[in-house]
Amino acid sequence: MSNITINIDGREIQTTEGEFILNAARANDIFIPAICYLTRCSPTLACRICLVEADGKQVYACNAKAKDGMNITTSTENIETERRAIMEVYDVNHPLQCGVCDQSGECELQNYTLEMGVDSQSYAIKDVKREVKDWGHIHYDPGLCIVCERCVTVCKDMIGDNSLKTVARGADAIDNEYKESMPKDAYAMWNKLNKSVIGLTSGEEMLDCTSCGECASVCPVGALVDTHFMYESNAWELRQVPATCGHCSAGCQINYDIKHTDIENSDDKIYRVMNEWNYVSLCGAGRYGYDYQNTVEGKDETAFAAALEAFQKADTIEFTSTITNEEALILQSLKEKFGYKLVNNEAKSFQTFLNDYSEVSGKSLYGSDLHEAHAADFIISVGTALKSDNPNARYAFNNSMTLNKGAGLYFHPVKDPVIEGMGKNVMSINHAPLQEEAVLYLLLDLFADKSKLPASVAEYIASFHSEKTITVEETIKEKVVEIVKVKKVNEETGEEEEVEEEKSTMVPKKVSKEVQVDENRLLEILGAPANFTESLEKFLAKKENFSLIVGPDLYTHPNAKNLARLVALIEKYSAFKLVMIPSLTNTLGVSLICELDDAKGSYTVGYNTKGDFTLSALGNGDLDMPALNQQEGTLTSIDKRVNPTNAALPHKGYVLNDIANALGLASKYTVDYTQKLPVTKGFKAELFDNLPNHYENDGTEVRGYVLENKDVKTTGDESVEAISEAKLEGTLIYLANPVRQFTEFTNKTTNLKEEAGIYMSASFLESSDFNEGDMVKVKTESGEVSTKIISDNKIEGAIATLPTFDSNLNSESLFSGYRFTQATIQGV
Repeated sequence: MSNITINIDGREIQTTEGEFILNAARANDIFIPAICYLTRCSPTLACRICLVEADGKQVYACNAKAKDGMNITTSTENIETERRAIMEVYDVNHPLQCGVCDQSGECELQNYTLEMGVDSQSYAIKDVKREVKDWGHIHYDPGLCIVCERCVTVCKDMIGDNSLKTVARGADAIDNEYKESMPKDAYAMWNKLNKSVIGLTSGEEMLDCTSCGECASVCPVGALVDTHFMYESNAWELRQVPATCGHCSAGCQINYDIKHTDIENSDDKIYRVMNEWNYVSLCGAGRYGYDYQNTVEGKDETAFAAALEAFQKADTIEFTSTITNEEALILQSLKEKFGYKLVNNEAKSFQTFLNDYSEVSGKSLYGSDLHEAHAADFIISVGTALKSDNPNARYAFNNSMTLNKGAGLYFHPVKDPVIEGMGKNVMSINHAPLQEEAVLYLLLDLFADKSKLPASVAEYIASFHSEKTITVEETIKEKVVEIVKVKKVNEETGEEEEVEEEKSTMVPKKVSKEVQVDENRLLEILGAPANFTESLEKFLAKKENFSLIVGPDLYTHPNAKNLARLVALIEKYSAFKLVMIPSLTNTLGVSLICELDDAKGSYTVGYNTKGDFTLSALGNGDLDMPALNQQEGTLTSIDKRVNPTNAALPHKGYVLNDIANALGLASKYTVDYTQKLPVTKGFKAELFDNLPNHYENDGTEVRGYVLENKDVKTTGDESVEAISEAKLEGTLIYLANPVRQFTEFTNKTTNLKEEAGIYMSASFLESSDFNEGDMVKVKTESGEVSTKIISDNKIEGAIATLPTFDSNLNSESLFSGYRFTQATIQGV
């Protein structure tokens, strides 16, 4: 879209053609009041206080689009009268409980009532009883609700759960006299408000969704509150610590809200997590999984001495990617000084995948990010359980559908009702495991510029096509002529006489004919639906911005090298902008900083994983370490952004830097390593204290910095291998976590209680002899575990899932690397 100039209150500003006036004003720090509108969502016109005058006509700033040369006035006498009346209406029958309301102090109803100078009430109506609802992790008080519909909108447009809607309130009708005496917009708003409350689309008593809590986050009043936060604290007592979520690779900006524990305990406690909801949406783990700190009373000198002895004895350090970039650099520095093997299997597979991708792409990193995925109008996901691997990638997928009127393809063996529930413009292709190569070849076939592809690749793709003669039956209209007798008046005699005339009619007739069609065997291999080609043509109509998201299923695939090269070819020779989902919190950072090894030696120090000697932030090792919510440092996100995070809570024990210093390295603080992160890998020599962590009013992300995507020398070899005919069949299990769980850190938190077990869909259970709660033995070629069956309505089909968030289950011992495997499941 082209840049245009508009004038707001005498000030000329630049915006893009078609941008909402309200967004243009916000981006330029111009205040227009609005309650119902969310920056990244579609307008609802529920509150109407964003009234402005545009070129002499009164319009709603949230819904009116900017045009070049437009002259806008944000306040006139009539507009101020309307706004005041609207706020009076919002205050009608609103309970006077500000002193105990959880939103008091940050309530938009309070703020705008004062802003509009409402000090009297002109309107009244009999109230109707509105029952308080306990929806599990969310508490809804409809008596406080102003039906702005922000909760409904964010759930639909951003999250994709579509769990909330407006339902009838059952109130008396507003007196007709008000229609004549009130300002018209205030009356229209009141009429809608008086009819509605918020309800559940499921019709059930309990909220059945992915439990992100975004609805409570965006609520401007105290109607929707996180259940765990009710009556816990006044907003003004809390102080905010800016940070980065430590649970998945999305790297979401968060604020920890903290204060003392109670009057007898002055230690800080996290009471809730807040987010900049106009610019970023959190998942349930980010919002509710905050109290995973490792609380220790002080430094255990005996354990520290044992740790130093273990490091002197060890030849291997094994660790997870739930660490900061600075800790990763400390480990790499120890490797360079002492020759340790560094073992991190999931980061190693991602590192190798990136390197194989770079051999063809000529770049060190994939070229796009989730911001561009959000802006796409055609989006494809391959090789990832999108809703649980990286919820913000799922939000981007949904945003493409809803806000951009886009379309998408979701390739994955496990059927996902959350993805399919995003709308009719999403098509799921549930191929067999190990057929990811066929998916990528199909994308090359459908979208790549064949003239630019290597000849061998183009020829191989062409080999999947063949002409096929089929007989089709169609209905045609055939002209049939018959002679009929009609009566007409003879012009000469004036008398009526009977004459013969020809009468033709078009009669439908079914005919069969043979036609030549292109048969694509790739579609057969993947089990694509019969209407795939026809639906794809409709999906692609008027689409301009293409995004491809690939994920962890590809990194551990037996043919991962070939998949990496295919992904690079798609990015290089098609319109798709590529995003890769790093497996864990800081997998991307670790894979860039550390030289990782394939195998362990004879004696291992484990960091957040079991070793011969274990350093643990989980409180279950030989020496306690701080968790991510107790550290300063940086994390590298899926968007290739190096984001700062701050300590919300203190750690009274030792940190990894203490061990490093005792072994001969010399840095006073862990964050001294921030400016030493390898610039050859795209990092910048920035001091930690100089890294910002906020958003501008126009949504610009000002957080840390973006990695430089380095050029990589290539050999020019862009060849790829043929598709492997292998596929997994039979009883299959998949290594994936349920929604809101990622690691043992999320499992440790108070508000994310999930039971570890084998997760099965309702259809899986119906077709088996098992019931929820049964104990079963799951056995593969790699091992066996005994566990409980858990019914999961967030998956469908005949593939069960095993989570990794509870190490006691030892689920990874059943897999040989790839996330799918064949299994036998027997009752115990």
